[in-house]
Amino acid sequence: MALMRRVLLSASQSAWLRDHAMRWPFVRRATRRFMPGETLDDAIAATRVLEGERITTILTRLGENVTRLEEAGAVTEHYASAQERLRETGLRSEMSVKLTQLGLDQSPDVAAASLERLAAQAETIGRRVWVDMEGSDYTARTLELYHRVRARHANVGIAIQAYLKRTPADLDALIARGAAIRLVKGAYDEPASVALRERAGIDAAYLRLGQRMLSAEARAAGVFAAFGTHDHVLIERLARVADEGRVPPEAYEFEMLYGIRHELQSRLAREGRPVRVLISYGEAWFPWYMRRLAEKPANVWFVLRNAVGG
Repeated sequence: MALMRRVLLSASQSAWLRDHAMRWPFVRRATRRFMPGETLDDAIAATRVLEGERITTILTRLGENVTRLEEAGAVTEHYASAQERLRETGLRSEMSVKLTQLGLDQSPDVAAASLERLAAQAETIGRRVWVDMEGSDYTARTLELYHRVRARHANVGIAIQAYLKRTPADLDALIARGAAIRLVKGAYDEPASVALRERAGIDAAYLRLGQRMLSAEARAAGVFAAFGTHDHVLIERLARVADEGRVPPEAYEFEMLYGIRHELQSRLAREGRPVRVLISYGEAWFPWYMRRLAEKPANVWFVLRNAVGG
C-alpha cells in the first residue's frame, strides 16, 4: 500500500495525466463518489441534503498555485460571492481556501488582504473561514500569514498536518492564541526529513495532537478543535477524550470528506456528535482526486469497477 500511495501522489503532479485523465469518462464518473459536481450550485444542493441529517459542511473550490494575480483576484471574488450565497440561503456552511489560490506565490500581501476580506465578510454571518495547509514548502509561510490575519479576525481557522515533525511546536503556538484548528493526517508525499512516513507513527502522532487540542489548557485558551479524519478508531478514542473531559459539543467537531464513510457520519450525527463534511467542487479536480485515492489506495478498485462497468 505504501508503494501504491507514492504512485498516486506522483500521479497527482503529472501534467500529462491531468490533461488526459480528466477527459476519460470512467474517471469523471468515479469522481462523483467524492464530489457532488463541479459547480457551487452542486455543492449547495448537497449541503441542503446533509443539513437534513444534522450534518454541516465546509465548501472549497478546487485549484491551487495560481500563476497570475489576476487569477487570484478571480478566486477571491468567487469566494466572496459564495459567502454571499450562504448568507442568502441561511445554510451553516463555512468556506475553506488555499493561500496559493489567493496569490501567496506572487504576493503574500495580496493573499493576506484577500483572506482578510473573506474573514471580515464571514464575520457578518457568524462563520469561520478555514485556511488549508499545502505541501511542507508552504507550511511556514502559511502559518506566518495566518497569524498575521488572525490578529485582526478571530474567525480564521487553520489546518495542521499530523505527519509533519514540526507540528507539535506549531500546535503549541496555536493553542496559546486560542485558535480554531483542523487536524489532518497529511496528504502530500513528504520526505522523511520533515514528515513521518509510516501509518502507525502518523496515527500515534494524530492521537497525541488531538488529545492536546481537547486538553483543559486548550479549552481555557478558547481553542476550537476540528478533527479531519475517517479513521473510526481515532474518532472513537477522541470522542472518549472529549466525553471524559466534558468538552462541550460547540468546542469540537469531526470532519470528513463528502462521499466517504457516510454511514459513520450519519451515526455520529445521530449520537449528537458535531459532524461537518468537506465538499469540494470546481474543474481543477484531478490533483485533489489523486490525493484522495492515495489516502486509501483501496479506493483504486472503486475506480476500476467504474471503468469495467462502463
